[in-house]
Amino acid sequence: MNALPRVEYRSTDVAGVQVFYRESIPDHADAPVLLLLHGFPSASHQFRRLIDVLGSRYRLIAPDYPGFGNTVSPADFEYTFDRLADVVEGFVERLGLRRFAMYVFDFGAPVGFRIATRHPEWIAGLVVQNGNAYEAGLSDGAKEFTALTPAQAGAEDTIRGLLTLEGTRGQYEHGVADPTVISPESWTLDQHFLDLPGRKAAQVALAFDYKSNVAAYPEWQAWLRKYTPPALIAWGANDPFFPAPGAHAYLADLPDAELHLFDTGHFALETHLGDIAPLIADFLDKLPDYSVSPDR
Repeated sequence: MNALPRVEYRSTDVAGVQVFYRESIPDHADAPVLLLLHGFPSASHQFRRLIDVLGSRYRLIAPDYPGFGNTVSPADFEYTFDRLADVVEGFVERLGLRRFAMYVFDFGAPVGFRIATRHPEWIAGLVVQNGNAYEAGLSDGAKEFTALTPAQAGAEDTIRGLLTLEGTRGQYEHGVADPTVISPESWTLDQHFLDLPGRKAAQVALAFDYKSNVAAYPEWQAWLRKYTPPALIAWGANDPFFPAPGAHAYLADLPDAELHLFDTGHFALETHLGDIAPLIADFLDKLPDYSVSPDR
């Protein structure tokens, strides 16, 4: 039987936000750290199987953003991507992390790249899984969705239509050859959190703010070119939001990145954990000049 890691579930206060996070306790105190930044409409639980597979060898840390999962935000919290990044930045500082690799998926990309541009010294490497940073990686549907504004008639209804159980389940199953390999708890747990008071309003606000991410793409691309972090790109090629050209686009700025496309949809870990986890382990093992703070 493979050894399973000890996983701890904690909350910590970051400027009035009670940030919930899960963290594996590896066998060695100096093990590399991988910060796992989740996507919409999920939370840190999307990484639970990855943590079980890799958590004995690496320190995996996965927070829930404000408006997601088990994190509790003040009633007056402003839901923008800048504010999500502020909270995750404060979370990193609260845990005393000084050097780590970063897994960016979906919403995790705009959160993570904001942190990277603020603190390039923190980033030892990138694992990019359907985390877009290029206009080439936006499908036509994604471009239409991200262009919505509050003043447009029916715009909020369009967004809220994605926040239903049907919409949540569709994000897991679209582009997947065999949906029977996806646990239904994945989308039902996401929907549970989406249905909590105030959560759908938070998602509407973030949807309207998504255009700020598109506007920041040139800044993030410039950061990639300047710092050329080691990168592993593992991408579900059938993603209806962020199709395969978004994965290839990274190679213009990171020509040495390792790229793998998988015949699956948006939540690639749900169907291809057995393929992606070994790639992550190999990537972390090869990171140069890797050092982390011993403080927990």
